[in-house]
Amino acid sequence: MSTNPPRIDLTINTDLARAILTGFIRSEITRAGFSRAVIGLSGGVDSTLSCYLAAEALGPRNVLAVRMPYKTSSPDSLEHAQMVINALGVQSLTIPITGMADALFEQTPDANEMRRGNVMARARMIVLYDQSEVFRGLVVGTGNKTEILLGYTTLYGDSACALNPLGDLYKTQVRQLARAMGIPEAIVAKPPSADLWSGQTDEGELGFTYAEADQLLYLLVDERYSPEECVQAGFAAPFVKAVVERVRRNHFKRLMPPIAKLSNRTVGYDFLYLRDWGT
Repeated sequence: MSTNPPRIDLTINTDLARAILTGFIRSEITRAGFSRAVIGLSGGVDSTLSCYLAAEALGPRNVLAVRMPYKTSSPDSLEHAQMVINALGVQSLTIPITGMADALFEQTPDANEMRRGNVMARARMIVLYDQSEVFRGLVVGTGNKTEILLGYTTLYGDSACALNPLGDLYKTQVRQLARAMGIPEAIVAKPPSADLWSGQTDEGELGFTYAEADQLLYLLVDERYSPEECVQAGFAAPFVKAVVERVRRNHFKRLMPPIAKLSNRTVGYDFLYLRDWGT
């Protein structure tokens, strides 16, 4: 992925990050008139870190962790999620999505793995938002900065949430904060996977590791390097091109849908207020 790239230190002040993120969860949920959170807990490091932060911010009994296995889901995912539930004392539910997803798959037997994976991700979000109404809590996101930039997420699936505490942390930094908060190494170190089909891993699909992507994305995004400057810094040109193309191509996933402007005050253009306007 690189010829002789610089080694960028992505280390964060974990105590400060922890304080900021728990404060963020608390303030964003309470300003919307809620006091509880709902999290889809996969057993991976991202959802586990969101769950740890939410439990610290709101208290364990105000957090609902929902496990949503499909019939091909890894048993390790369920076990690791249960490990988190037991460690934190949060409330929990297990709601399989096999019946929901298979009802559609029966109508589309030729659907490939990508289509099936997107259906599963969106089925899980249906479950989470239904439980949001029952539990009277907001859905807390689990996507990190690397995934958001690369577009490695299902629109209206795992990208959907009311607030996201991890969206400005690269995967490397997620792991650092997770270790600082005492999350078990079995969860932190395992290969990242959306668990959408047997043997699926994030890095296998992407074609490069998160560690490699984080180094390049930091230069492109945080330091505003041009692609040419990244190549000059030592990153392989094909790798830079592939990452830049992913970031550009998936920008629509990071925005609200554009609205065609017809009036003097259009939502998102001229009708603009702070998130807590009117509360």
